[in-house]
Parts: sequence; C-alpha cells; structure tokens
Amino acid sequence: HEDWVVVRADDAELVSAKHRETAYGVFSTIRQLLEDGGLAHLFERWHAMRELPGCRLVTTAGLAPGKAQELESAAGALRALRGAGQMLLIQGEHDKVVTQFAEALQKHARDKLPASWRSAMEAGETTPTAAHRDQVGRFLSMLSIDHGKPSRAYVSHAAPTLYCVPVLRLLGKDASYAVPVWEAVLSLFRVRMRAAGPTTRGGLPVLLACQPGVLSEAVLNDRAVGGRIVTLGDIGTAVRNGLANRRGYLPVPPIPRVTRIGAKMERGLCADTSIERAELLRRDYQQYWRDRSSGDPLAGLAQARVRRVLHRISDEATDAVARPQGEPWGADLWRELQARTDALPAGEWPGDLDADLRLGGACDLVAQCMVWFSERFDVDAHIAAVRAELGT
Repeated sequence: HEDWVVVRADDAELVSAKHRETAYGVFSTIRQLLEDGGLAHLFERWHAMRELPGCRLVTTAGLAPGKAQELESAAGALRALRGAGQMLLIQGEHDKVVTQFAEALQKHARDKLPASWRSAMEAGETTPTAAHRDQVGRFLSMLSIDHGKPSRAYVSHAAPTLYCVPVLRLLGKDASYAVPVWEAVLSLFRVRMRAAGPTTRGGLPVLLACQPGVLSEAVLNDRAVGGRIVTLGDIGTAVRNGLANRRGYLPVPPIPRVTRIGAKMERGLCADTSIERAELLRRDYQQYWRDRSSGDPLAGLAQARVRRVLHRISDEATDAVARPQGEPWGADLWRELQARTDALPAGEWPGDLDADLRLGGACDLVAQCMVWFSERFDVDAHIAAVRAELGT
C-alpha cells in the first residue's frame, strides 16, 4: 500500500517516497502533489484506516513558491493546532488552500475518494461540502512533507555522513566507521525489502491492527508481514555488526577508468553499464568506418558530414542539460544523446548507420575531447595519475 510504515509507541505513520530526477523540477501545483506526490493515495489509505495514522511525503524534489508551499504551510499550521490540542479552525489564508485541495481531490482523484465523496458528486454536488473540507483539514493536520532530500546520485556518498556519523557520536565511536555501518544497515533493508515479494494486501491491515508499539509473535511469524519488518533492535544489531566487521562491510572499490570516455563519464556520475556501453559503441563505430573506407573512396566525406551532425546535436544536448558547477549532469546528457541520435531524420547519415552506431559516433567525439559529461578538467593528467597509482 505504502512505501513504508513507521510505528512509534502507539502511533503509526504511512510514508510515500517519491524520487524525482532534477530534470523534472519541483512540485509547483496541488495537482502534482496529489498525483505525482502520492497525496491522493495517502488520503485514501488514511480514510480507510479510520483517520488514525499520520501521513508523510518524502521526496527529493522541492516545493515551488505558490500553491505547493501554501499547502505545506497550511499543513504545518493545522498540525501545530492538533499538537497543542486545539480545535482545527480552518480560516484566513489556510481556508483557501484547504478548499483548493478538496476541489483538486474531486477533480483529479475521483477513483481514490471515499464513498461519501463519490455519492455526493453523483448526487450533483459540484463543490466540496463542509464535511469534506473538514475532513481535508483533519488530513492536512496529520500530514508532513519532507522535501529537498538527497537524490540517488548523492545519497550513497552523503548518507554515511548525514545519518551514521551522528549515531556513532552518540555511541562514542569513531566517525571513520560510518561507511561500514551504513552498508550493514543498508544490507538489512535490502533483505527485508526483497524477502516476501509482492502481496495483494501488503500485510498492512495485519500490522496496523496489532497492539500499538508491540509487534506480536503472530505478526512477526506471519509470512506476509514478518519478512518486511525492520525493528530498532534489528538496526542495532546491524550497527554492531558494521562496527565489529569493518572490512567485511566496506564497499568494493570500482575499477579505475583509464580512458577518456571512462574518466569523463565517471566524473559526470554516469552508471558503470553506461560507460561500458559507450566504450563498446565507440569501437563499433570506428570499425564501421574502417570497413567502409576499404572499398568506398567517398567514405571520408560521408564520415566528415556525419561528424558535423553529431557535433551539432552533442552541442544542443549539452546546452539542454548542463547545470552549474557542482551539480552532476552526466547521466542526463547520456540519455539526451541517446534520444537525439535516435531521432535523427533520414538523410543525415548513411542508411546502414543505425542508432547505436550514431551514438557510438557521439562517444568518439567524447574520446576526442569535443564533448564533456561535466565541467572541463585535465582528463589526461587524471588518467596519468590513475595509472601511476595502479603502477601501470
């Protein structure tokens, strides 16, 4: 049902996690938060569970000024009233936001609405009723939005510092253990995530029906749920294992890249599989022209024309995705190059030069230092330093 559920003492919180690539930007409208952010789904589950659990959206994206930030502000104000034990008075600027959220639910999340909402709409209600607005207010008072979290490009580097070092300090341990502790805890979550496989009901009704704060033996032994649960005790064990077996949990260092393509794509944080494919496609592209040049006196002219076209689309692709210094964009450029070489119109290249070979031509430009996957750097000096370190 949800990405995860957090149980603290007698409280449960349903969490929806949404990773958005930088190219998709921030959440700017209530509709985006409902659909792409999963708030409509959280509202549905919160209602089905008798309005008891808290709800949280965790996302790498930010919230744009305007509707998205106004919704977060309204949720914070209503949450503060609930926390202080006061009546949830929906008034002033927050009254408008609550109404807009209810209207967006009616318009864009009809299938996810409770029966009472659908029946009112079928009866001809075109605007949210007072009862619906009150329910939205209660939902927002139990909603938290954590935005601007580290993206997948950074999290493996940032997580040990952000999440493990503070724990190690509390335990009086050296911060140098942060990486093996992170890997030990991460491996625990990987096992739990993959243990049970998908189930029709997800096991949540069983889990949330148990004694608050206590995971009964029956729940732990339930195959639909037990394999998915991570307790604080489990995490404590993983932390101790990471401390006791430091070398065993240190990640295997990647093979250093000693080609221009490899070094430049690695600097741009491209995936290892992308780098390997780029190297292979470049070799295939070079072989194509070697074969053609052996029997075609005009092959050189054709190759020069293809090179100009590929240089132009590489320039356009770089202009479309490049970001300020410090922000990686290599993976975005790789996807953009694939899309643009796939879309090249007929007549721009020889008929037997397929899309993969055209991408290989772009990779050949990378090797000639005509295309970059990050800010420029001395790639030859970098490769020389790597070779010296390897003793080759």
